[in-house]
Amino acid sequence: MSIHAVSPLFVGRARELHALGDALTRARAGASSTVLVGGEAGVGKTRLLNEFVDRAGDARVLVGGCLELGTEGLPFAPFTAVLRGLVRELGRDGVAALVPGGTTRGLARLLPEFGEPDKDGAEARARLFEQVLGLLERLAEERPVLLVVEDAHWADRSTRDLLSFLVRYQRTAARLLIVVTYRTDELHRTHPLRPMLAELGRIEWVSRVELRRLTRREAVAQAASILEREPSPAAMDLIYARSEGNPLFVEALLSEAEGGDVLPESLRDLLLASVERLPDETQELLRVASAGGQRIEHDLLTAVAGLDDNALSRALRPAVAGNVLVVDGEGYGFRHALIREALHDDLLPGEHTRLHTRYAEALERDLSILPAPRGAIELAHHWHAAHDSTWALVSAWHAAAAARKSTAYDEQLRMLSRVLELWDQVPDAAERIGCDRLDVLRQTATVAHLAGEYERSLALAGAALAEVDLDADPIRAATLLRQRGLTRYDLGRAGHLDDLRKAAELVPADPPSKLRGQVLETLARMLHRPEDWPEKLATAQLAMEIGHETGDANVEAHARISLAWARWSFSEVEAQLKEFAEARRVARAQGAYNALMRCAISESDALEGAGWHERAAQVAREGVQEAGHYGLARTSGTFLAINLTEPLVSLGRWDEALQVVEQALDLAPPAPYRASLQGFAMDIALARGQLDRADKLLSSSGSVLARGTYREQTVLPHLVRQVLLLRAQGQPGEALAAAARGLEAQSPLSSSRYSWPVLVTFAQLCRAVLGEGGSPYAGVAAALLTRLRETAQELRAVGDLQEAQRLTFGVLAGPEKGPEKGAGAASREAWESVVAAWAALRQPYAEAQCLVGAAHAALAGGDRRGTASMVARARELAAELGATPLLEQLDVFGRRARIGGGDEPEGPPMGLTARELEVLREVTNGRSNREIAEVLFISVKTVSVHVSNILAKLGVATRGEAAATAHRLGLYE
Repeated sequence: MSIHAVSPLFVGRARELHALGDALTRARAGASSTVLVGGEAGVGKTRLLNEFVDRAGDARVLVGGCLELGTEGLPFAPFTAVLRGLVRELGRDGVAALVPGGTTRGLARLLPEFGEPDKDGAEARARLFEQVLGLLERLAEERPVLLVVEDAHWADRSTRDLLSFLVRYQRTAARLLIVVTYRTDELHRTHPLRPMLAELGRIEWVSRVELRRLTRREAVAQAASILEREPSPAAMDLIYARSEGNPLFVEALLSEAEGGDVLPESLRDLLLASVERLPDETQELLRVASAGGQRIEHDLLTAVAGLDDNALSRALRPAVAGNVLVVDGEGYGFRHALIREALHDDLLPGEHTRLHTRYAEALERDLSILPAPRGAIELAHHWHAAHDSTWALVSAWHAAAAARKSTAYDEQLRMLSRVLELWDQVPDAAERIGCDRLDVLRQTATVAHLAGEYERSLALAGAALAEVDLDADPIRAATLLRQRGLTRYDLGRAGHLDDLRKAAELVPADPPSKLRGQVLETLARMLHRPEDWPEKLATAQLAMEIGHETGDANVEAHARISLAWARWSFSEVEAQLKEFAEARRVARAQGAYNALMRCAISESDALEGAGWHERAAQVAREGVQEAGHYGLARTSGTFLAINLTEPLVSLGRWDEALQVVEQALDLAPPAPYRASLQGFAMDIALARGQLDRADKLLSSSGSVLARGTYREQTVLPHLVRQVLLLRAQGQPGEALAAAARGLEAQSPLSSSRYSWPVLVTFAQLCRAVLGEGGSPYAGVAAALLTRLRETAQELRAVGDLQEAQRLTFGVLAGPEKGPEKGAGAASREAWESVVAAWAALRQPYAEAQCLVGAAHAALAGGDRRGTASMVARARELAAELGATPLLEQLDVFGRRARIGGGDEPEGPPMGLTARELEVLREVTNGRSNREIAEVLFISVKTVSVHVSNILAKLGVATRGEAAATAHRLGLYE
């Protein structure tokens, strides 16, 4: 497997690239401006500029960089580089001809090619500044000019003065954009660039762009591009923690060290450059601080360093002034985690052990120096780093308990894992912590599940069960079986019901116990098939009674939720909500947060299933916030993000839904949750015609679903997406085959909530194929449509949402005979009732889609005015959603029906010019830019400009999507 040195994928800079593009657009229109681009070393300033320059079109690009030469840079270095490039391009005489006044003696100060410089003094300096500005003005008269000055933090005084002059007077030169980059981490308090940036920032036409570090999701995309595969979540956790989202550091850790623990030399040198400029005593203190972690309290550092406050402050001050350390409340933090790591790696073995022992002893003396649970966790870390196995194990056990009190499940899991890791190195481990290894395994399996590490939880529970004797220790065996059953269910693995039923057998029924209530409640929660309904009701009722009798609010509340699902349907949601409210009251009385999370999940799910989208979103959003409070953001929080995304998609608030998805994915949720979130993102991508993105999302979520056996609520939406993507890609035969296979595999359909969307989607596909006339797949479509009608007869419609879906299927499936009549086969009244149903539910996308069918029916009835009104309403809804394919469908229908256009000649589709249509034809034929240039006898750069314009007008991101759009519009048929 090859590894790219640099990510081929440009990640996470769309907003910044858009800001630069807007500035260039304004410059083209005559409004010159300056953009100051700041960011720490490695954050991607150069990469951003390279991407921007590649998209600069016909602009003349002039690039110069400042050079690091001691404390002051080389005078006028960036402008010398710019001038040298112009001489290479235009020749000395060509440049001279552009200089105002006909003399180039001022420019001779930058390049000797222009002869002897004029006399020194203020006047000579002013003449140089005027000539550089005049040269830029003349160049901008021909075409827009983009002047890039890189690494301004190294600029000397002369360069800063000239740059400041150009920015202040650039408005005399139309069509000039100046972009300046600088490192924010180099700007210590006395850096000379600071006041210049402050002054320039007050100028009206100057804007600033700060490049942030990448989010975890963006770093994953970058790493996948480098590795040509997606890294494992565990590897990515380590890489992201060490890099903190700095793109250069991600690349270095992947491509030079392949994500290992060794810091690449090139990266180490970059990180330590600022440290090596500090006084020796400061460097020594930084090495001591590096053993204390990324952030260290002042009192703790004082205790370990053995210095009084004055001496400590004197030694630290240069590190703070040099931007190596930052003051953080009552302590200090390293500017970047990798700086601390590089310093820590430089410690000698004996020095490493001594320092960590000193930290551990200081914390043993006074653990209150740090807040809980941080003090206990850091104490465990220092004993472990000091290679003292006994105290490392004991302190890790106590730290796990402290983390549990703070619901810090990730930290608790890490500490318990360390206890297991050290167990064999401490002969009397069980006596020291008062717990045997089997119980530590059980606790770790439970915490791994709470932390969202489902695969790990499954492995730990399996390892513990392999050691336990079911006959000799049935209670512990039942506890482990319940945990494994829960995890198997969450991962979609077979055997979860067997585990729970076996656990129920092992726990005595008399006297009632909390464990029996927990096992029965969990079993009731997992029973979903219609044939299991009587068992679900009886088991949940018994669990609720045991929970109430034993005072286990968690069990009682969970059982009430299960009973609410078993007793009432989506048409009786008011009764469900009352039961959920009672479950919430019971859970809140004893702080049973696990049950409170399920209350939020179940209530939002029930509301969405009933079509009450606004209330569903509200409940889910409040649940997400509550999950963060309980330390369950990665598990219950991301599940609730699924329940928040679904109603937002229904309501047409797609951008908001995508934001929720991105925030949830940044938390690295369990794989099944990630797949569900990606599914909703795919729904939006499909509706907006972003087929390449939809394909990637389907592949990613599909790889997760292939590893388990999931319920209809997961499998059926995935099947719908598969079929929709194949249809959008212009593969009706493959789409029909996938639909038929999926229907066969899932037969009989039992969940009406998730089955009706399948029937509607497949009916739409069949209608489209049958409406084409002469399609080779007509027979397959007719047979599938017949089967869909038969399936629909066996399916109930429960609640307003399912009723709208049933009505939609009815108008699509039509009568038993005559499906070839197309969309107009159903009456206008039938279509209008469907439109009204979706409008009442406030689902704009479904309403717009059905308005198309209603418009066809109205046109068939000769009502052109009514048709035009429906098309206009559908266009309004589709435009608000950004649903490009639906807009294209409406455009084609409008042109063919001459709705709103009378007999006037049609304008260019999607606003494309004649030349752009020619270029799009060749793109559709799969030609590269160079090949298109040869065919059309134009330059490659011109082709690139045309392709960029085409993508913008079509509202797509890639050439493949542009070709698919051309196909849907029938531009070249």
